[in-house]
Amino acid sequence: MSSHTSQRAPFAMVAASTNIGLIHLVLDAVDALHRGVERFAEALERHLRTDVQVNLYASWTSKEGFGLHFDDHDVVVLQLEGAKRWKIHEPTRIDPLRIDVEAPEPPHGEPVAEIVLRAGDMLYLPRGWWHAVAATEGRSLHLTCGLKPTTGADLLSWVTDQMRASAIVRANLPHLASREEQVARLVALLKEFTAALHDGVIEEFLRARGALDPGRPMPSLPFVGGIPADEYLHVRLTASGAWYEVDGEGRVVMNAGGQQWTFATPALPVVKRLTAGRTASIGELAVASSLPVGQVAALVTELVSADVAAVSRRR
Repeated sequence: MSSHTSQRAPFAMVAASTNIGLIHLVLDAVDALHRGVERFAEALERHLRTDVQVNLYASWTSKEGFGLHFDDHDVVVLQLEGAKRWKIHEPTRIDPLRIDVEAPEPPHGEPVAEIVLRAGDMLYLPRGWWHAVAATEGRSLHLTCGLKPTTGADLLSWVTDQMRASAIVRANLPHLASREEQVARLVALLKEFTAALHDGVIEEFLRARGALDPGRPMPSLPFVGGIPADEYLHVRLTASGAWYEVDGEGRVVMNAGGQQWTFATPALPVVKRLTAGRTASIGELAVASSLPVGQVAALVTELVSADVAAVSRRR
């Protein structure tokens, strides 16, 4: 019953038509096609620290395109043109998952809310809330931002992987041993697991996941052999999960796209601006860091070569 599409999905189009013509059009992952929508998605990703995919929905009639359904992810809806009526029902299963142990039952009775979104309106709908959507005044156009949920199951899965460093976790289970020995092993495992769920582990998990996110790689044509020392070239990170920290020696350690770099202290203003999602010229970064334009260009070349940044002539 979910209309979820996979994150970072390739461009796809879904159309519904009748013998009198097209009535609904869906463009998946429009954030990969439109720079303005991409910036909106990246801003959401940096703020909410999760993957975001934006779909575009166009309707020409009052016929509901998908019927009554729920999504297994939160959504942020932005109405661009025309109007759409949302009939919303309460969840019949709290926080359903994409891979779950049971399916929610369809709701009964009347909707708990009926909302008409007009151009400029925004709606946040948590996962699991049933809804049926239809245009109300002719042509309607809206964006739906699918927010990948970050759940306790995700955290526990990550923590379990980290615990493989423990000899107790890696050891064979004593299934042929006495009941007392089995209980002792469980107590030892529980102690290891409790220690792994320490204060700050959620932040560690979010950073680790963000550092692995490839983002939305973009070509930096025609600069295939390196980024020239051109102060008017603009650069931005394409991996919105990138983060940095300053180590005990004052060096800047940056993580993005599954890779890590260590830069000298003067690079901090450059890394700070880029990981904040800002687009800046190489000249601006050079001024902010007091580094020569050539050194900034060399730093940017490393990031572009790793597919976590892009440069262009235009901001």
